[in-house]
Amino acid sequence: MGKKESQGIERDIKQRESAEIIKEYGQTELPIKEKGNVSGTIHCLTIIGQIEGHIVLPPQNKTTKYEHLLPQLVAIEEDPKIDGVLILLNTVGGDVEAGLAISEMIASLNKPTVSLVLGGGHSIGVPLAVSSDYSFIAPSATMMIHPVRMSGTVVGVAQTYEYFDKMQERIVDFVAKNSKITKERFKELMLDTGKLAKDVGSILVGEEAVAEQLIDEIGGLSKAMEKLYNLIAQQKEIAKNNLNSNKE
Repeated sequence: MGKKESQGIERDIKQRESAEIIKEYGQTELPIKEKGNVSGTIHCLTIIGQIEGHIVLPPQNKTTKYEHLLPQLVAIEEDPKIDGVLILLNTVGGDVEAGLAISEMIASLNKPTVSLVLGGGHSIGVPLAVSSDYSFIAPSATMMIHPVRMSGTVVGVAQTYEYFDKMQERIVDFVAKNSKITKERFKELMLDTGKLAKDVGSILVGEEAVAEQLIDEIGGLSKAMEKLYNLIAQQKEIAKNNLNSNKE
């Protein structure tokens, strides 16, 4: 077998592996970009459909499985080849604890992260959207903010409602900590009775989410990528200055 044939087979295998990773996990690593002083390798992470937690959802549902994302985020943190993470969001929400677990992992990454809400970032998708270092939302995208609720059999005792209240406080605290919105304003939006016909809460469209200081900026893919490369450049500059100061 010639060298060219061998390289062709190797390239085909890598392409199939990459396609399988995108299909199974919604993740891919982008090629290194070098433009002026800006360079870096970005890992693209997609969070789509419903956040699947401890209960497996029906096969016809589009889901993001938290047991897939958590180890991937650990691998991203430990991989020296990855400089930043782009998070693409189009989710209806889902399991609260699974969504918060993913959000906490993203927020604790030691690498620059930028999120982009496309389509929707509803329910537990709100903490996921604000967990990054900087957040964007497409002009037509929406975000639904509502109180915590549970389907199925619920034990009707005071402790159950206290548990719901504590879970809700965890979400409110996380969102307020990782965005510019205040806890009081977020609760107002969450408990608004006049915005939804058959529910309690609010729907924010694009610019409204930015006006409420929940999301940092209106923008699409190009803006999100540009911001992420800038954050990578800033982190590299800080690391370089720290190295030089240690040498002195």
